[in-house]
Amino acid sequence: MAQITKDTIIGDILDIAPETAPVFLSIGMHCLGCPSSRGETVEQACMVHGVEVDTLLSQVNAMVTASK
Repeated sequence: MAQITKDTIIGDILDIAPETAPVFLSIGMHCLGCPSSRGETVEQACMVHGVEVDTLLSQVNAMVTASK
């Protein structure tokens, strides 16, 4: 998988790297299965949940890299 960016759709990340779900849950995204959350970009989710986008991207990309 290419590097995940702020414009990557969360649903796409979860489809390709489901092991990242705990990272999204940790920022308060408890409805990962609902259509609206799966259709958000990483940046949109961070804005809604008050999280620094670069911090979340670092965590998600590290997790994806480690699982390869």
